[in-house]
Amino acid sequence: MEKLAEIIAYFFGQGETVEFKNFTLAHFLPIIIMIGIIFLIHRYSEKIKDYKHEDRIRLALAFILIITEMSYFWRLIGVPSLNPNPHEHLPITICGWGVIFCSYLIITKNQTLFDITYFWLFSGTIFALVTPTVISYCGPTRFRYYQFWLEHSLGYITIFYMIFVHKMRPNIKSMFKSYGAFAIMAFIAFMANKMLGTGANYLFMAELEETASILDLLPTNFVLRVLIMASIVSFMYIVSYIPWFIKDQKK
Repeated sequence: MEKLAEIIAYFFGQGETVEFKNFTLAHFLPIIIMIGIIFLIHRYSEKIKDYKHEDRIRLALAFILIITEMSYFWRLIGVPSLNPNPHEHLPITICGWGVIFCSYLIITKNQTLFDITYFWLFSGTIFALVTPTVISYCGPTRFRYYQFWLEHSLGYITIFYMIFVHKMRPNIKSMFKSYGAFAIMAFIAFMANKMLGTGANYLFMAELEETASILDLLPTNFVLRVLIMASIVSFMYIVSYIPWFIKDQKK
């Protein structure tokens, strides 16, 4: 029993040194699996749509999405050594709320939820896939590694499921809806960072992370940092809509 307890403590804990490195097999494999699943959804979209229990597929996906997000906080509660604190672990993340919105989207087919999550994923969450800095101390032998990749890949799988199977799509108005929701989240993050002080870095707006991230390219000056981040997000919103714009022009 003592040995089992050690194994469980190790699996749900994190390392003291960097265990996960960017641009390695551990980084690319989850992304490849995600792309493979999306391809299969596209390939068999009509069969999935006509499947008599298709609603159960969506219900199961919604359940997995919620459990994946909740398990992040269950782990913090169950492993005191992780030092759960408001500076780092409040639910003020684009990725986390994107997962929650996706769980409701997959059940309700709500267009507003689709609009918000579509642009959030391709304008914010995508940077977490490029440099997953939050799991630097959790390699493939840790629970957090799998929770992170499930959380982030299932959002994309949900969006493409709704696009390919249920023919949902964004429009110009969708960009403004999503951007408005993004601005609200950014304001909440700003206020949280300001009230909590040193150590709080929600939406990476306050300071650089300890480990390597694509955001390391940004200046440390707060005003410049926020302006550049806003410009990048705005640009990504436009890029995310270009495929639909081209599709409409062809019609």
